[in-house]
Amino acid sequence: MGRYAKILVAFDGSESSRNALKQAIKLARDEQAFLGVLTVMPTYEGNIEFIGVRNIDEVLRGPMEKMKAEANDIAAAEGASVEVLVERGKAYERIVEKAEADGYDLVVMGRRGIHRSARVLMGSVTSRVIGHSDKDVLVIPRDASAEWKNIVLAIDDSECSRAAADGAVYFARSYGGRITAVMGVDLADEFYAEVPEAVEQMIGKAETSLDEVGTAAEKEGVAAEVVVREGKAYEAVLDVAEEKEGGVIFMGSHGRTGLKKLIMGSVTEKVIGYAQCPVMVVKRRGR
Repeated sequence: MGRYAKILVAFDGSESSRNALKQAIKLARDEQAFLGVLTVMPTYEGNIEFIGVRNIDEVLRGPMEKMKAEANDIAAAEGASVEVLVERGKAYERIVEKAEADGYDLVVMGRRGIHRSARVLMGSVTSRVIGHSDKDVLVIPRDASAEWKNIVLAIDDSECSRAAADGAVYFARSYGGRITAVMGVDLADEFYAEVPEAVEQMIGKAETSLDEVGTAAEKEGVAAEVVVREGKAYEAVLDVAEEKEGGVIFMGSHGRTGLKKLIMGSVTEKVIGYAQCPVMVVKRRGR
């Protein structure tokens, strides 16, 4: 058994969710994990006009059943068997509740294109799932594959980033990969002019934190490189991921943070929104 025993995929019939399902099937096979697929039927609240329609639920359920069949077809084409569930309600609430109630360890979600608006970087459902769930979340861009050979690890000297380091080391060790750990040090120009010695101290502290991660990885037999970049943290992570041709970015996240913090410019939101590769948001320490 691997790090994840049960994996839940959010499926809405979009190209991004189709790709997420295919990538989740591969991961579930490697991890020997149970794979569940969840599609959510919206609740009719009287804000849609159906002239001459007597059974609105049947009208809404039709597309859900079509998506359920499509998910089964994708799984069959990949040689996998999955449990496809149809729930009713708000998508993020059902995803979070299903993951919690049924003991899923990981939620896999697709990401559509890259948006420049901070409020739609991840998509509202994805941001809410990350904000309200204590489960790890893997977000996969529409055209990306989850590759574990070359992992980029974002570090910010917090307990949640140490959890991400645990996850990155597990995957690198299990899949024969390597890690590039990166930390961004964002300082204003005035800071350099007024307290240059403090700048050196901050960079030194960042290097120490990264060295600790690198040492821990190497003790597990995982090759690790550490990188300190001056500038915005999310830009440092994205730049290194591009330069190193990262297959996946690992990041930590606090538990149930709620939506507001996520849409107000967090590093997690921006990395997920702009990354060309999948992003694993780690919530817990694990093996």
